[in-house]
Amino acid sequence: MKKYIAGFLLLTGHVCALQAASEDVLELNVEDLLNVEVTSVSKKAQALNDSAAAVFVITHDDIKRTGATSIPEALRMAPGLDVARIDSNKWAVSSRGFNARFSNKLLVLIDGRNTYSRMFSGTYWENQDVMMEDVERIEVIRGPGATLWGANAVNGVINIITKHSSKTQGGLVAAGGGTEEQGFGAFRYGGKLGEDTTGRVYAKGFKRDQNTNAQGHGAGDDWDKVQGGFRIDSQLSSADELKFQGDLYHSHLNQVLSKPSILAPYSTTFRDKAEAYGGNIMGRWQHTFSTQSDISLQLFYDYYRRNEEWMSEGRDTFDLDFQHRFGLFDSHELIWGLGYQLTSDRLESSTIFSMSPLLPTGKISYSAHSSRMRWN
Repeated sequence: MKKYIAGFLLLTGHVCALQAASEDVLELNVEDLLNVEVTSVSKKAQALNDSAAAVFVITHDDIKRTGATSIPEALRMAPGLDVARIDSNKWAVSSRGFNARFSNKLLVLIDGRNTYSRMFSGTYWENQDVMMEDVERIEVIRGPGATLWGANAVNGVINIITKHSSKTQGGLVAAGGGTEEQGFGAFRYGGKLGEDTTGRVYAKGFKRDQNTNAQGHGAGDDWDKVQGGFRIDSQLSSADELKFQGDLYHSHLNQVLSKPSILAPYSTTFRDKAEAYGGNIMGRWQHTFSTQSDISLQLFYDYYRRNEEWMSEGRDTFDLDFQHRFGLFDSHELIWGLGYQLTSDRLESSTIFSMSPLLPTGKISYSAHSSRMRWN
């Protein structure tokens, strides 16, 4: 009986809190509701109401209310995005239609780090993960964004922004389990490293059960993953800010593959246990001259390895990005920048997949961001 009373009290307190939050929202006017800050439209902080693009912002509270445990699940809230779950460990995410496992022309950023894979000009969603409790907001731009972000942003931009380390001080533990989410847990601790420097570390992991196929049997797509990382933010001076962060992950992804054959029934299916692991490290420095002028320099290194029955892939990417924003006369603003990227890949053939002739193991590409004039 005591358990039921305690549960009722907790439920009553939760309902009261929701009612209070609803009343606060109802008291806001339209301008306050649109006064949400975004940074992905013009590569600077501006109000959502002033952004010249179709933008939708998924806030931290939105993620908490829906109970999303992964980035693709959270993206279901954004209008104009097609999010489909292929199996337990694979997603198809696209903007403006044409949804498929290897959809491209959609740029995905995590704190400014490009998750683009040259293997198919898209994103391996099972590789990209963050601690959901640390997500501050997800900005979704529907429509062309290639002017500022490059050729892969033809159909839109998804920018996942995590909280400043000063906002995640202290410890946090989250854990749970169930029939599908068989077990998951996360730990994060943040603290001060100096007078103007804060940091945090985190570790998370999960194990998810397989789906059920049309015959009522297990689909053989269960998977597990562990990941950890850190972030350090330092205010070097009143005008200089430095950010340094990194992540490591390792996962096992079970899947069912089809192997073509020249004899009837012309294909055979078999189960495969794929392995995916990788990591990244990124640094970003920003100097602010005034409210209308600043420069930033960002560089990151990212690597991942995928070992599957049909192919093994390895990729290393080094990316350098510079940007300068300043006011021009009284009614113009100019943003220009330069970028350099070096990527090296390694593909190993199998009985299912082969390349002839063999592709070169290293590729170098250069990119430059276009200058943009914006009327104030």
